[in-house]
Amino acid sequence: MNLKEQINVNNLPAHLAIIMDGNGRWAKQKGFLRTLGHENGVKSVRTTISECAKLGIKHLTLYAFSTENWNRPKFEVEMLMKILVKSLKKELPTFTKNGIKLKAIGDLSLLPEQVQKQLAEVIDHTKDNKHMTLTLALSYGSRAELINAVKEISFKVKNNLISEADIDESVINNHLYTNDLPDVDLLVRTSGEQRISNFLLWQIAYSELYFTEVLWPDFTEEELYKALLTYQNRERRFGKTSEQIK
Repeated sequence: MNLKEQINVNNLPAHLAIIMDGNGRWAKQKGFLRTLGHENGVKSVRTTISECAKLGIKHLTLYAFSTENWNRPKFEVEMLMKILVKSLKKELPTFTKNGIKLKAIGDLSLLPEQVQKQLAEVIDHTKDNKHMTLTLALSYGSRAELINAVKEISFKVKNNLISEADIDESVINNHLYTNDLPDVDLLVRTSGEQRISNFLLWQIAYSELYFTEVLWPDFTEEELYKALLTYQNRERRFGKTSEQIK
């Protein structure tokens, strides 16, 4: 039995999030420019989106560009933005055909105008698709997201739109970029790094974490299946005992 056949389609993560790490190291190992690593990483993005849609995963969030990534060399940032625009244009027919709805979270106002325009176009074209929601975290930082939520809630309290006593988890959830997404069930990070890197800090409170040594351009269908099988072999207790959840 191959890995895909071992997956229980009735026990998939409703929300899978991935920190796509290792493009630069992949390129360096092969003697290529870092930008070539990013271009090859797009193939893994396409493969992962396609397989998640086929398996029936409802929500997939990809960490595509962090707030800290703006500090990278200017040439690399410009190339990343060009790759993003090119990919969005190329993938729109696939999104439409497979019922994939595109969302984007982060401080999108910092993105180049051409990227914002292309992103808005694909989001608008796919807004009624219901098979799977693909969320791109772009110019995203979880701390900035939480600060923004605190400011919005504080404004509402100050102006008597809500009371301090009303503030609970649901109120905070409603003021996050991900307000219409479920909590993350499984967080995957490639390249062997074992840290969260300011990604969905609130949303991964009870996530299963999966780290793999595989660099992102080498993340194939088989690597996705391994992550899902590991998830399915774990016991998720949410603070309860094993006996309570059985």
